[in-house]
Amino acid sequence: MTGMSLKELVLNFESLSVYRNLLEDKVIKKLHELINFLDGDKLELDGFVRLYNEFFFQLTVSNSTGTFKNYIIEKLIFDENPFSRLAEGVCFEDIDEHLIQAVSKDLDSLYAISCLTSNEIKKLAVDKICSCGMERDVKNKLPDMTRKNRPPVSKNRPPVLLVLEKLPSWEFQKKSNSNRKVFSIQYQRMVEILHSCSRWGDKAKELSEFYYRNGSGMFARYGAFVWESIEGKSCLRGIEVPDPIRLSDFIGYEQERLEVIENTEKFLKGLPANNVLLYGDRGTGKSSTVKAIVNEYREMGLRIIEIPRKHLVDFPAVIRQIKGRKCKFIIFVDDLAFEDSEESYTVLKSILEGGVENRPDNVLIYATSNRRHLIKEKFSDRAGFRSDDPDDEIRAQDTMQEKLSLSERFGITVIFSSPDKKRYLGIVEGLAAQRGINIDRDRLQKEAMKWELMYNGRSARTAKQFVDWLEGNERLRSE
Repeated sequence: MTGMSLKELVLNFESLSVYRNLLEDKVIKKLHELINFLDGDKLELDGFVRLYNEFFFQLTVSNSTGTFKNYIIEKLIFDENPFSRLAEGVCFEDIDEHLIQAVSKDLDSLYAISCLTSNEIKKLAVDKICSCGMERDVKNKLPDMTRKNRPPVSKNRPPVLLVLEKLPSWEFQKKSNSNRKVFSIQYQRMVEILHSCSRWGDKAKELSEFYYRNGSGMFARYGAFVWESIEGKSCLRGIEVPDPIRLSDFIGYEQERLEVIENTEKFLKGLPANNVLLYGDRGTGKSSTVKAIVNEYREMGLRIIEIPRKHLVDFPAVIRQIKGRKCKFIIFVDDLAFEDSEESYTVLKSILEGGVENRPDNVLIYATSNRRHLIKEKFSDRAGFRSDDPDDEIRAQDTMQEKLSLSERFGITVIFSSPDKKRYLGIVEGLAAQRGINIDRDRLQKEAMKWELMYNGRSARTAKQFVDWLEGNERLRSE
């Protein structure tokens, strides 16, 4: 219980300055509307009940972290404001003390708001009703309206109390589920710090250090993004539950992955690093390698932005959004291949070479492809070398070489080729051991080869699909 008066509660909302963006959050905005309604000249019960339930609804549909206090903590940590943006790039000691004072004041106000209970709101409503003369005897008959002590409903109780007592409480803890948001370890530590203190204003330094290590806003919240078009407007969308694959999940292709890992580590340390093309046969783990590397180094500030090939023309817009940010970004283009007339080819070529708008130091491009030469070449292109058609290009050889050279503009090219029989069975055995599947080796190999013939041929993906099937079968038999 905060013990705040209605005026104090209103002031906590209105005095927000640095974190004022939070007033536009759907949940906080509804609570703000409810408090302002209570602070009006006269309380109309039906209006109060409507606003109360609108706030409760928004909280329950928006909050996956449990309590209302957890919700406020999540929103303030990931809010992008003048303080968080500045703290992303400079140490706490270099931030103006007046800004720190404003931040501390806001944090104390947000703490007071986060401690507000449904029981307190109901009591404030009763006080308002009494002051308006709607129920003169309500206040004296007001019980403790917590769930534990709530008295049975009685027809002799004032009608206003009967209505208020039926309003739902928001002090509940949601049960965890498999689709929970994926947050960083450093975020969890920041949550623990704020939960363990009664004055958030004293924790401005800890918040500043969090932003300095993790970036701010959505780049602190998410590790993975996709560039997509929503209602005709292209934007970055954070992935709540990204693919959780880690490097330790892989069996085989260690040498190929090592080259990509070493390049990524150089990038994170601020050393010269190269754009990377991973090409080879389908199902060999090219895309999974990139995702696993980002998961492995997220705590070091690595982020991934996937850009579909059709949106490569938006590359400059993406670069402008992440230029100058604290985090390091891998721009990921999966399954890369172009028609010779595509404009996106020219854009990517310009970015790789360094056009007028250079690729910033905190950005690398990782792409995967099943093709060694990324531009599709036709026999008609070669026919242009000896052609009687006046519309054919005179220097056709130069054009063809330009098409074939795009892959060479990646500093590092890593080849993922289909495994031979020995390598394929090695992956199968490794995955089976990783999952604790106890099966005779000869039988395992025989079934794996049978699966490979029936389905997609030898690849790391085929090996995983076989082990998935095998594990399901073994568990079904043991039931």
